[in-house]
Amino acid sequence: MAVDGVLICNPGSVGAPCYRDRSTTPHIMEAGSPLVRYAIVERRSTGWTAETNGGPYDNEIAARQAEGFGFPAFAHAARTGRIPPG
Repeated sequence: MAVDGVLICNPGSVGAPCYRDRSTTPHIMEAGSPLVRYAIVERRSTGWTAETNGGPYDNEIAARQAEGFGFPAFAHAARTGRIPPG
């Protein structure tokens, strides 16, 4: 997405497909999927382009590690790409 000539591209994150930000402007970001996300950004003669991509990874390992360390909310996020309800 381009806003006032600035390219904005946030494809997500491996292992953190969602988060809750309680800073000055509180917000929640949810990918809605545990897929790995990445973007390929290119500058062309006609301007910037961004291609977003997703693919599987063994997110169950990340979820089990989170549970083992006592972080069930992170485990839920790794499995679903969403903030746990409640």
